[in-house]
Amino acid sequence: MSGQTSYTEENIRSLDWKEHIRMRPGMYIGKLGDGSAHDDGIYILIKEVLDNSIDEYVMGAGKTIEVSVRKDQVTIRDYGRGIPLGKVVDVVSKMNTGGKYDSKAFKKSVGLNGVGTKAVNALSAHFKVQSMRDGKVKTAEFEQGNLVNDPPTEKTTNRKGTKVTFVPDTSIFPHYKFRNEYIEKMIKNYVYLNTGLTIIFNGEKYRSENGLKDLLNENIAEDAKLFPIIHLMDNDIEVALTYSKQQYSEEYHSFVNGQNTTQGGTHQNAFREALVKTIREFFGKNFEASDIRKSIVSAISIKVMEPVFESQTKTKLGSTEMGGDLPTVRTFINDFVKTRLDNYLHRNPETAEKIQRKILQAETERKELSGIRKIARERAKKASLHNKKLRDCRIHLNNMKANDRLDSTLFITEGDSASGSITKSRNVNTQAVFSLKGKPLNSYGLTKKIVYENEEFNLLQAALNIEDGIENLRYNNIVIATDADVDGMHIRLLLITFFLQFFPEVIKEGHLYILETPLFRVRDKNVTHYCYSETEKQKAMKKLKGKPEVTRFKGLGEISPDEFAHFIGNDIRLDPVMLSKETSIEKLLDFYMGKNTPERQKFIINNLKVELDLIEEPAATA
Repeated sequence: MSGQTSYTEENIRSLDWKEHIRMRPGMYIGKLGDGSAHDDGIYILIKEVLDNSIDEYVMGAGKTIEVSVRKDQVTIRDYGRGIPLGKVVDVVSKMNTGGKYDSKAFKKSVGLNGVGTKAVNALSAHFKVQSMRDGKVKTAEFEQGNLVNDPPTEKTTNRKGTKVTFVPDTSIFPHYKFRNEYIEKMIKNYVYLNTGLTIIFNGEKYRSENGLKDLLNENIAEDAKLFPIIHLMDNDIEVALTYSKQQYSEEYHSFVNGQNTTQGGTHQNAFREALVKTIREFFGKNFEASDIRKSIVSAISIKVMEPVFESQTKTKLGSTEMGGDLPTVRTFINDFVKTRLDNYLHRNPETAEKIQRKILQAETERKELSGIRKIARERAKKASLHNKKLRDCRIHLNNMKANDRLDSTLFITEGDSASGSITKSRNVNTQAVFSLKGKPLNSYGLTKKIVYENEEFNLLQAALNIEDGIENLRYNNIVIATDADVDGMHIRLLLITFFLQFFPEVIKEGHLYILETPLFRVRDKNVTHYCYSETEKQKAMKKLKGKPEVTRFKGLGEISPDEFAHFIGNDIRLDPVMLSKETSIEKLLDFYMGKNTPERQKFIINNLKVELDLIEEPAATA
């Protein structure tokens, strides 16, 4: 018993509000990250402040919100009612202080817990709030949640509303960088869900007149739609849907009270169920549910009284009730879809016919695949017990109870030497490794059959758990880790082709990344610098005295496990694979992965770059 730790009154500590947030930031904003992923903490900070401005708009106060992101500083200005002047300090620094506990005032708001802006304040190196109302302005400034400036109320001629400026704290978010693409997507979602609202982001205006219809138009190319978007609306619910000609999987965008529920929840489950039931009843045929939903692209938004989410970051709805005198979430959505979608299909027989043809096509493909799928599943099952390609981790994204589930990462590597280095240096709790043998197959133009026939693709699909969609995806981050040479680039391209061809939602939802690894190591006896470009190498050489040793890494296998730990740890550099609206997947794949064309040859010649290693001239000797 001598090794037992003492447990006395002295071990019990009460943290103040900001200490708790800074010590356990994940409880309030999910994962931290460096800004390379759309759900990293720095974007949650923006969202928490924006939610309050959106709630003002919902209450009929202020039709414009201005958002500015300049390097590390964020400014959000709304023209709502402004925080009551006597409560400005409390609202951003006292837990459980908010104006939304009274459900009558904010019946269907998002920021219900009185936590959001406090978390932003506590996790910011500098935080400034200004409230303008009744011709007066009240300002308060904080550093790491500590009040540093609390001047008295002054007169102002500025329009009423609230202005928040903050700089995330680098001790919490080291090496962070805002990516405008993610912020832009967040802002677009806000305007789709609040028609008539204008958000100005870095000088550019965003506004929507057609709600979720505009959202789908943004996410699916015109030539990829099977038919024009079906757009249905009523009190507290809005639905938009079509089918894709190109993608295999289901795609859902779901929202509750203006909050993007990226993990779905009770409303998304009810919508999927209602869709199947309505289509079966309309055609009078007991179609397979997976055939009905295959290739669907849809969006649903509902408004719930006092919603219950499964975490502070509000990414998954747990509520089963709509609230007030309304029925359950399931019944409400079921009744709406059954009535409105059924009516639409009766009025638009050409759309109904296209849906039926699509379902029958999906049924044929499924039956063709059933034999090979059975064999592939058996193979994957055996492999999962002893999968030589996969070195799994303990924590997975689909384990909703795991604290670090958002950090779960799968590295896809080439060859044994690279996978060996990563395997030895990885975090066994959250980092898994999948090792490829040589170059994967070019899957461009092939059918889904190849995913089951090709052992590597089948095992990768099984490892990711995405056969039936990405709802049960096992890893939040899928990282392609290849050498930074021509062969490595080719493997990257082949893997991206595989995902674009069969699982584009993995990319659309921001799960696919390229691992950036250093090209050079520059060191002297005391200091080592890892450099990711020629410019970084030159800077490092100037910092070190004398003649430093410079090593060029030709491949990942040359980097020792001890060194590799730095590149996949806290300082990991990830480059997200993104798709823009303008990108047609079909055209993109045809250009890069189709037959050699004069156009591609011309493109390569025009964009060819040669990297030169700059050689330091030796000093002239006398």
